[in-house]
Amino acid sequence: MEKIVINGGKPLFGEVSVSGAKNAAVAIIPAVVLCDEPCRIENIPNISDVTLIATILKEMGAIVKRVNKSTLDIDPRPINTYEAIGDNVRGMRASYYLLGALLGRFHNAKVALPGGCNFGVRPIDQHLRGFALMGAENELINGAIIHSTTKGSFHGAHIYFDTVSVGSTMNIILAAVKAEGQTIIENAAKEPHIVDLANFLNSMGANIRGAGTDVIKIRGVEYLHGVTYSIIPDQIEAGTYMAAAAATRGKITVRNITPKHLDSITAKLREMGVDIEEYDEAVVVDATKRPLSRVNIKTMPHPGFPTDCQPQFVAALTTVKGTSIVNESVWDNRYQYVNELVRMGATISVEGRLAIIEGGTQLTAAPVRATDLRAGAAMIIAALVADGITYISDINYIERGYSDVVNKFKALGADIEKIYIPDNEEVLTTA
Repeated sequence: MEKIVINGGKPLFGEVSVSGAKNAAVAIIPAVVLCDEPCRIENIPNISDVTLIATILKEMGAIVKRVNKSTLDIDPRPINTYEAIGDNVRGMRASYYLLGALLGRFHNAKVALPGGCNFGVRPIDQHLRGFALMGAENELINGAIIHSTTKGSFHGAHIYFDTVSVGSTMNIILAAVKAEGQTIIENAAKEPHIVDLANFLNSMGANIRGAGTDVIKIRGVEYLHGVTYSIIPDQIEAGTYMAAAAATRGKITVRNITPKHLDSITAKLREMGVDIEEYDEAVVVDATKRPLSRVNIKTMPHPGFPTDCQPQFVAALTTVKGTSIVNESVWDNRYQYVNELVRMGATISVEGRLAIIEGGTQLTAAPVRATDLRAGAAMIIAALVADGITYISDINYIERGYSDVVNKFKALGADIEKIYIPDNEEVLTTA
């Protein structure tokens, strides 16, 4: 069993460079399935989700070569199946982007129901309804979603989403790129990784307009050529390090970012009393100058405060005197990690979608676990400020979305290690 062990109480100082965006990479890599030539994808985060989706493409017949830890060469031409039903597919949520990509290429798809973090119902009914409007019939057999169309029947459609959904928006874009005619998506999500996916597809010759707004128009094309494309920086990873600097009352420089993507995070930190200086591709976060203030947060679709930064900010707010209230409006069960913070001495009560944090009490070390990806990041932040040595288990969740997280925090001055505990033994050895 692997764990992360942290000796808390040290403020963070120094520089950290953010990796490519996980949420963009796990859609852009499946999007290569649509291409008629090889592609090179750069600035890929070195995380387990990327390894999984690359492995899935190889199992389907694609030639995938890792040029270096942040670059993949992918030749999708040998893929001759529209099925993706193995255990690797079930192991990650974002594998559902294969539905759109395979429908777009073959007009048929058979994809196992996805897994991933478990913090609420992840309905894909809007994905399925959109595909149905485009002419794909779907059925669920033995845990796999099967879409089928008769030849020539897969076509563009006018699709209105009942709720703003990132996954649905990206999946319909993938399916529509090579569909006959025009597809219009209304009430589309606007997240930066949606824009990145559209930019990638357009660079190959797709015709997508309006990504980043609530109306996206896609006119189908017949051929997509190969490109070299660099993925955008990860706004959530950046927000995690920014929250950690605030929690530990440190001062750090976060590099390889797009400051505009961080507007809602930056605004909330400034409201807390953190000094923020923005540069072209960097931001300086300084929490050393004054006591921090309590704030209220409501998660919202972009450009609102991202749900994926909510647990990290809750961890940071436990260190701030006063009562802070967090309203989770995106997911219905994202507070599973709160019990872990309470084990460390935090005073937090959850009432439905609200978390009420009575901050200012010194956290103390305790054995805790990562209940999901972003909850794992919250555990790291809590451990950084806690008195004593904290052991974090189930770190596979953390490694799904954070590249080289231990070394990055160590470079900022954290006393952090990844350790291995042999089965049935209590002896700890540094991995």
